Amino acid sequence: MWEHLLSRLPEQGLSEEDLFKLMDKYRTMNTVDWASGSCSGTVYSGEPELTQLAAKTYGLYAWANPLHPDVFPDVRRMEAEIVRMCCTMFNGGPETCGVMTSGGTESILLACLCYRNLAYERGIKHPEMLCPVTAHAAFDKAAAFFRIKMVHVPVDPETQVVDVRAMRRLISRRTCMMVASVPQFPHGTVDPVEDVAALGKRYGVPVHVDACLGGFLIPFMEKAGFNLPPFDFRLEGVTSISADSHKYGFAPKGSSVILYRNPDLRKQQCFSQPDWPGGIYATPTIAGSRAGAIIATCWATMMHIGENGYVESTKKIIATTKFIDEGLRKIHGIHVVGEPKVCVVAIASKHFNVYRLSDAIRVKGWSLNPLQFPSSIHLCVTYVHTKPGVAQRFLDDVRSSVAEIMNDPQAECGGAAAIYGMAQSIPDRTLVNDMAQIFIDACYSTSQPVSNGEVHSQTNATMHSSE
Repeated sequence: MWEHLLSRLPEQGLSEEDLFKLMDKYRTMNTVDWASGSCSGTVYSGEPELTQLAAKTYGLYAWANPLHPDVFPDVRRMEAEIVRMCCTMFNGGPETCGVMTSGGTESILLACLCYRNLAYERGIKHPEMLCPVTAHAAFDKAAAFFRIKMVHVPVDPETQVVDVRAMRRLISRRTCMMVASVPQFPHGTVDPVEDVAALGKRYGVPVHVDACLGGFLIPFMEKAGFNLPPFDFRLEGVTSISADSHKYGFAPKGSSVILYRNPDLRKQQCFSQPDWPGGIYATPTIAGSRAGAIIATCWATMMHIGENGYVESTKKIIATTKFIDEGLRKIHGIHVVGEPKVCVVAIASKHFNVYRLSDAIRVKGWSLNPLQFPSSIHLCVTYVHTKPGVAQRFLDDVRSSVAEIMNDPQAECGGAAAIYGMAQSIPDRTLVNDMAQIFIDACYSTSQPVSNGEVHSQTNATMHSSE
């Protein structure tokens, strides 16, 4: 039992020795062994070699800030090179451009801000965006932040890809953008970007491709021996792409890119105040100051791995995803949702509450993402899962857990099964919002003692992030 949580600065600063002793104590709160491959997503590489590379690079650039490009021209150059390398990955021509951001949410926010501002310029006073219901929640966040009306487009209940005919019917004079995901986060299926891009070109509506999750896999799939329909700047209707370098790019957390077809689009997301007494203030992202060390570690990671390295990791990750997909389809009592194409496999059941499976394999050490509408869980396959024996261990644990559940498929539910079942059945969704806010408040609370991560492990059983 810990005595208390800190609420004020220590009167005397800690020595380095004492500080690291305290950090070691904090680290005992971590009860999930992600290095063994037990987590869905979360840590996408974790290789010791990359950890050492990132730590060494971060130390060199710990104080760098791209807000001052005259002071840190090396970081400015690194960011420009990262963006250009990513544009090339997505088959962009010389006019394509972009910026680095702090993560997928900021990349999506900036794309939506761009198209809202463009809509304003075109005289659209109340812009709307068309998003599949499976598109990342960051689009809903952007709609709330920037006063864009969110129009959710249904997906095919079997394939879980966006219904393009429904999207076409929903286009109006107020439509400022359309979205397709490659892949989408919940089930790992790929929206038909070619069809959405054709709609965009036909009706003059910008199309954003959200590749935040798979952005450092899908550009290398063809060379890795896997087919995927065109999804990038080769399609005339695609006007922007978001991709997270801190996922399968294997850079440390805090880096992503938002890419545009031309600079006229990028300028819509930028802010400048030319009349401030403090000088001309101009920024390309939501943040002003940014961590130059994150840019440097991302650049170093990409340069170290190189194209051949990404092709090889793509080959391993997608082959592992297919192996897990095929193995799960042989287990009686569950089914795979849709057709996973890249790195996510979602599991559902027509025989029992699937969250019982989530609880059962949690006991075996696995931490998966619970999904809703429809009820399901998923595994986001990372490089850790490609290690020998990890994928087979997952299949074996799922198989044995399902067999046990099928002995009494209608048994009473507890744990995540009870919580998620209850949450989905609440008609007033504001109550679910209140529950989420309570969770956020709990994360910042310092009023209660914490024992070995008890609060964290209980709340995290039902709340997951895709960042």
